[in-house]
Order: sequence, then structure tokens, then C-alpha cells
Amino acid sequence: MNTVQATEIPGSVTANTPSVTASPRAVTATTTTVTASPRAVTATTTTVTASEAKQSMDPTGSPPRFAPRDDGQDLAHAWTLLDSLTDPEIPVVTLRELGILRDVRAGDAGLEVVITPTYSGCPAMGAIEDDVRALLQANGLQGRVVTQLAPAWTTDWMSDAAKDKLRAYGIAPPHACASNASGAASVVQFASRSAKPEVVNCPQCGSANTTETSHFGSTACKALYRCLACMEPFDYFKPY
Repeated sequence: MNTVQATEIPGSVTANTPSVTASPRAVTATTTTVTASPRAVTATTTTVTASEAKQSMDPTGSPPRFAPRDDGQDLAHAWTLLDSLTDPEIPVVTLRELGILRDVRAGDAGLEVVITPTYSGCPAMGAIEDDVRALLQANGLQGRVVTQLAPAWTTDWMSDAAKDKLRAYGIAPPHACASNASGAASVVQFASRSAKPEVVNCPQCGSANTTETSHFGSTACKALYRCLACMEPFDYFKPY
């Protein structure tokens, strides 16, 4: 216990105050150092030769080709494949039977498939081109479609097998045209007013007692007829 003594002196008061000393506490901070050991990663690189890369992927991004063949084998393979490709509007006949498929030849960038539309505004030509490209690519062949307008397509290019299939399908096949068998361009001839209408036999019953009800049928290349014997309507593939 600390005692404070005060001495009274006239006119002044003196206070004895004990001295207190604070000893600061030393604080030591310990820092732990963590060292991360990096994990070594080794990347393995596979070397591919230029010839292997060319065989595995075409520069245009087409699917990989099959084992390389010469042009003769590619052409024969393409003809075999395209023989089964049918018309999108008349699925019972092939493009070759209709005369739309004109040629398959070797080009600088692969095969060239030549097609000729039945008429210049045929809406099915876009679908035909897509079908040809898809068929070639699916079988490992690189090629493009070439649309050839001259000589103009004619129904004389149809094969007899195509006409028989049209008739069995319910479409009267076209009569023969005045154009040359080779498909060469010919002078347009206008029919006289006294010309008798051509006889179109009904594909259902075979009757010749038919009449045209519309010059345009389900498509622009066909006319709509009606049989007066069996009363069935049918399309007639107009000759060009």
C-alpha cells in the first residue's frame, strides 16, 4: 500500500506521487513459409506427315476420303451411286432415267456431275444438287455439281423405263417431241389453230377418252387431265 504524505507549507501544497514504470511485452510473430513444388507436365507431340494429313482431311473440309482410286474407278463408282438417285418430285424414276443427269467427268477439283433442268425455273433443282453432293460425300468422293442449260432438256431424253414407271405411278408419259434425239436445239414451232389436240391415254384404265382440265398440274412440267371413262384425274407429263 502506497502512502502519500502531504506537508503543509504556508501558501503551497506538495504531493508525492509514486512513479510507475510499464514494461512493454515483446510480441514475436512467427511466419511459416510454404514452398510449392511444381509438378512437371510432359506433352507428347505426334508427328503427321503431309501425305497422311492430305489423306485424312480434304482442304475444303469434306469428310475423309476412302482409299485413293484412280479417276476411272472414281467415275465408275460415281455412276453406280448416281444411278440410284431419284427425282425429288417423282420418286419412282431416277435422274438418269429422266435425262436430267447428263454426265460425270473428272475435273481439276474432283468429279463434276453435269445436270440439266427440265426447265430453267424448276424448283426441284436445288434439292437435286444437294442430293448429288450429299451422296458423293457420304461415299468418300469429292465433287461438284455443274448445271448445263444448253442444249435444253427435252422429254425425248427420257428412257423407255422411265415412261413405264411414270405410267405405273399414275402419270401419263409424254409423247415424242420434234426435237432431235441428241437433244440439240431446234427451232420453236407453233401449232396451228386447226391442229387436233393430242390423244392422252389414261394411265389408270388406258382409255383415250380424256380431256385436259388445266394446262398446269401438280408441277409446271405437267398438265392436269381427267378420264371420262373412269372419271379419274391424272397428270400428263407435257412434251418439250
